[in-house]
Amino acid sequence: MTEVFDINDKSEQITEVNSGVNHKTIKLYKVVENLGLEIISASTDYKEIVLENADVNRPGLQLTGYMEEFPYKRLQVIGTVEYNYLTSLDSKMQYERFRGILSYAIPAVIFSNNKEINEDIVDLARYYNITLLRSPAKTTKLISDISDQLEYQLAPTTNVHGELLEIFGIGVLIMGKSSVGKSETALELVTRGHRLVADDMVDITAIDKKIVGEAPENIRHFMELRGLGIINVRRLYGSGAIKLQTEVDMVIELEQWKDDYEYDRLGIDEHYIELLGIKLPHLVVPVRAGRNIALIIEVAAMNQREKAFGYNAARIMTDSIFHPERLVDKSEKIGG
Repeated sequence: MTEVFDINDKSEQITEVNSGVNHKTIKLYKVVENLGLEIISASTDYKEIVLENADVNRPGLQLTGYMEEFPYKRLQVIGTVEYNYLTSLDSKMQYERFRGILSYAIPAVIFSNNKEINEDIVDLARYYNITLLRSPAKTTKLISDISDQLEYQLAPTTNVHGELLEIFGIGVLIMGKSSVGKSETALELVTRGHRLVADDMVDITAIDKKIVGEAPENIRHFMELRGLGIINVRRLYGSGAIKLQTEVDMVIELEQWKDDYEYDRLGIDEHYIELLGIKLPHLVVPVRAGRNIALIIEVAAMNQREKAFGYNAARIMTDSIFHPERLVDKSEKIGG
């Protein structure tokens, strides 16, 4: 009996990985140091100010006196437009408009383009105990640099057990129960020329709707092999065999072969796993004696890259059998 597949069925199965998510914070002074900002006036609690929001605000509307829905918890950047408007006002109005901003518990005000800051403004910042900073960077570049740093530093993170490698340019996270052979598979992939990012424990971060993984610093480049112990992959195979971090493009889960389980033989349905709220392609690869798991993972990585380019071999094959009229490229017909 012929089994008929509905090639239009794009059903998705999503597996969630629930790990403890760490929502981070960063102190203001760290951002100041990292970006080389000039301190014009520091608040008394400067070293203790904590940033929890990656967004930045340009308070142009607030400088006109409109304070409704003022996002005061963000860093405030005074760019060229805001500065020119402020300096177009008389001294008394400058003072009043800036006081309206500084009266809120804002983390700091940053002037771009090395703009000169009126002493009255500096005195006002000291009175309200608000940090004033300055940067030589242009406004757009300054905001971009701040946002990039805050998005990375404040991004939600967690850790998962597994192996993370870059295989043919695809970031592959290998998961599975203990003793299923994850480390041995990762080592074989390294010997095939691929790059190890992390063994056993992987720190993952959600940045800009992507998952980025790296090894915890204290176990970076190390690998544990049962019966052998700890090895240093970088020392044994060279710096070309390791990578500090990579984007995770797919997750492959290894599990012991189950004779009574019907494994996917076509790959038409899409399966996903959710990490930190982001869906990633997910494959389950059964392990048993005689199967070359490293080779299968290599092929899975290459196949994932093909899917990213819009080519799905399983759908092409079923179309060729059941709906050949749908194929644009007639050479893709079976036997063509």
